[in-house]
Amino acid sequence: MADSIITQDLVTLGADFGADKQSVITALAGKLAEQGRATDAAAVSEAALNREAQSATGLPGGIAIPHCRAAAVTAPSLAFARLAPGVDFGAPDGPADLVFLIAAPEGAGADHMKLLSSLARALVRPAFVNDLRSAATPAEVVALVDGVINPPPASSAPTATGADVSAAGATSATGAASTAADTTDAVGAGATDTGGTSASGEDAADSSDAAGHAESSGDAGTPADATDLNKSATPTKIVAVTACPTGIAHTYMAADSLAAAAERAGVDLAVETQGSSGGAELDPGTITGADAVIFATDVGVKDRSRFAGKPVIESGVKRAINEPDTMIAEAVAAARTPGAATVGGAAAPTTGEPAAKGIGWGTRLRQILLTGVSYMIPFVAAGGLLIALSFLLGGYEISDSAKDIVLNNSLTDLPDGGLATYFAAVLNQIGVLAFGFLVPALAGYIAFAIADRPGLAPGFTAGAIALVVGAGFLGGLVGGLIGGFAALWVSKLPVPTWARGLMPVVVIPLLASLIVGVLMFVLLGKPLAAVTDALTDWLGGLSGSSAIALGVILGVMMCFDLGGPVNKAAYSFAAAGLSVTDNTTLRIMAAVMAAGMVPPLAMALSTTLRPRLYTEAERENGKAAWLLGASFISEGAIPFAAADPLRVLPSMMVGGAVTGGMVMATEVTLSAPHGGIFVFFAIGHVLWFIVSVLAGTVVGAACVTLAKELTGKKSPALTTA
Repeated sequence: MADSIITQDLVTLGADFGADKQSVITALAGKLAEQGRATDAAAVSEAALNREAQSATGLPGGIAIPHCRAAAVTAPSLAFARLAPGVDFGAPDGPADLVFLIAAPEGAGADHMKLLSSLARALVRPAFVNDLRSAATPAEVVALVDGVINPPPASSAPTATGADVSAAGATSATGAASTAADTTDAVGAGATDTGGTSASGEDAADSSDAAGHAESSGDAGTPADATDLNKSATPTKIVAVTACPTGIAHTYMAADSLAAAAERAGVDLAVETQGSSGGAELDPGTITGADAVIFATDVGVKDRSRFAGKPVIESGVKRAINEPDTMIAEAVAAARTPGAATVGGAAAPTTGEPAAKGIGWGTRLRQILLTGVSYMIPFVAAGGLLIALSFLLGGYEISDSAKDIVLNNSLTDLPDGGLATYFAAVLNQIGVLAFGFLVPALAGYIAFAIADRPGLAPGFTAGAIALVVGAGFLGGLVGGLIGGFAALWVSKLPVPTWARGLMPVVVIPLLASLIVGVLMFVLLGKPLAAVTDALTDWLGGLSGSSAIALGVILGVMMCFDLGGPVNKAAYSFAAAGLSVTDNTTLRIMAAVMAAGMVPPLAMALSTTLRPRLYTEAERENGKAAWLLGASFISEGAIPFAAADPLRVLPSMMVGGAVTGGMVMATEVTLSAPHGGIFVFFAIGHVLWFIVSVLAGTVVGAACVTLAKELTGKKSPALTTA
């Protein structure tokens, strides 16, 4: 490419940027801005810290790869620092002294993403890492990186032998060993970036270079059973999928680590990388012939149903980087264990062997429910805001006559009240219809998270039934779970080969919909409706101290994890209540939105009043947080919480509790599910709403400022206020 993604000006050797990762990331982001590779250093820093908050980017061996995609990045770039002393980036073995900030533009092309992923793959090889540590000048570092991301032409690169490349571009690890003494160029040229990953770039003399583990000759770090697997006459065949939230680094590092471990163990492995640089899917024939599956992902697996019925080992993407040999051994054990957990659900192993390590059911259930909520929220936002706009044009009474007006009038036959009333009725009915999908969408995508596409029909059916029987939001939750697990169970039924094609499109939706439909109508519908009615009656009867207590609880939940599961649970509870639209449910929505506005506003106020407590990047984030908070985007406080959670989060919860309690006490109502200051027209007692938000903001800002002052927790880059 014409422009290198790293230059000598982006390399710092012997750096001391501060005692925490936020300071390091901020400094490296500043380097990118200084060299004209980013328009806003604070925005790049914030994006990288937001990614850091999802999962730490520290790797074994003293390496860290904070990374992000951001609109402020103008060219794919790498900023490198060799730190003295090291800084903790969350790696299991201690601080990192080698840090790469990997930054890509929001719409970076596949070629650029391949370059960045090539670097990430090289970082799992000790030889390359050792060269970085011994480099005497920035020029040497640039040369090392260029050697990885711009390898020599294939004709001059060492030749890998024995690799079995599938038609889909996924590459087998069996027998793939390079003849080169130095594997740096081989991996850069041989490892595929088109969806598959191989171990074909590994050095047979030192295969540990690919995963950061000891050699397979019994050294520490490689399970003994993993090295013995290659004694099998017929190699075990495994397929794997790797994916991380940004799809830049961990996705490909995990793939290469697994490929190297598979080579050491004598296992056939084909990997599908669901990352940003694109990639072909695993060949269906390869999946069919696989004995087991590894899912090393921090996000959902695309088309998970392709692997239905296969024994599965499941974990986050970082475990595949840190413990690849263990995961390969577990996959082989699962392939040989009758009753092992399978894709699509199954019992734990029934033998005396322990279950393979993977994602626990608590985490899995949370992922399932959050999937449903995330798909539900667009219906809530669209429907709720349209209904609120109809109130602005036609008043609250428009709800009573909107359907009749839309059906019986037109632009040439306007109702009483004229054009404004007609458009108010149209907006109201569009909103009502969109809002009507809230429960079916929740149930449908809960089932989807469990059983993939075959779960959609029974899930949506369960949600529709929940509305018919009056079970509402609670019925959608229960129905979605039943529909998903019913689809999962049906998918495991043994069928002839000729009937397999009918299973996902006919048999599974039919039988699962029948099962969940009968259960909802005959057994569960009325009890769930009774519980829903009781909850509605209880909420309607709240007054005085009980209403204030509910507001305090909701306020704390909204500020507990700033967009995480607890926050989403409180928001979903409030948004679902909008379909009832009585005074109490509208008060709950007001309490939730007001409390959710507090964290960004409180941090903005604190950075304004005591700037010396914050880094320059944090002060810039504080300026942006004013608008984010005013717009009801709680995530605007995440960069502050990620850097200092023990002081920030409790302070925000105190502020949110004050706001939530005040809103309920003053009987503020809100008929829109989102918007902050932009939906004041939908707020009843708007003055008290503003006062409540301001009170929580002041309290939250005071708490976090005092916490930082009294504990001496100040930024390493203090400036005079």
